Amino acid sequence: MQLDSLLAFLPQLALLLGAGLVAGFVAGLFGVGGGTVTVPVLFYWFLHMNVPSDTAMHVAVATSLATIIATSLASSSAHERRGAIDRRILDHWAPFIAAGSIVGAALAAVVSGAVLRGVFGGFLLSLAVYMLVGPYGHVLGKRLPSLPWQRLMAGFIGTLSSLAGIGGGAVSVPVMTLYNVPMQKAAGTSSAFGVIIAIPGVIGFIVSGWEHAGLPVFSLGYVNLLALAVLLPTTAIMAPVGANIAHGLNKELLRRMFGVFLTVVAVKMLWSLGHP
Repeated sequence: MQLDSLLAFLPQLALLLGAGLVAGFVAGLFGVGGGTVTVPVLFYWFLHMNVPSDTAMHVAVATSLATIIATSLASSSAHERRGAIDRRILDHWAPFIAAGSIVGAALAAVVSGAVLRGVFGGFLLSLAVYMLVGPYGHVLGKRLPSLPWQRLMAGFIGTLSSLAGIGGGAVSVPVMTLYNVPMQKAAGTSSAFGVIIAIPGVIGFIVSGWEHAGLPVFSLGYVNLLALAVLLPTTAIMAPVGANIAHGLNKELLRRMFGVFLTVVAVKMLWSLGHP
């Protein structure tokens, strides 16, 4: 790459660097794995690099999942030190979340980028509405349902998260709070789900995108190694910062902040369906 081309490329790398710092912070704060930030940023970054929109969304989702491996490890470690991970929930849900992630990666291989964008934006928007206007403290039950239902929920969380390129917290946090799991405990436990979702999902995206035409440079299947190299250290650095701040915030404030954040991301992604 010539010097002038490299200098022109630096603002794009700076954008990714900033996104990584924000994604890591958000991951620790809300236990969402960072994908709610990295997927849209990566999508528009790849579009700017002249990657076809259909391919850009697949690469954004796959690369986001890869960053979640590091983010989740850093975030869950910080939550674990504060005793905020429910080991019983983690043990019961983990195998079914992993299986769901494999299913999600398989589905992503056969659907269009527009479908992935619709899935990503649609479920985030519905989630945001609940977090913003749903009554705080409202629960469906005083404890989690029976194990078969928990396993079904875990499989759904894994599938949807793999399809959307997120760490699972955007779904699992509200689900757990609906069954009377405290917000900080739900965020801490969901942060541990990220690596369980990301590893099988990433493998699936590498295999399905192995010989796909139109991939950006430095891609391994649908996973872009250049973006990954920028995002991995930044998300891992900031995740513990967000996790530590989360434990000092009011529960209702944390919930409302989560809702506003999800609304912004969802509207932006859904808007892109009509304005590619």
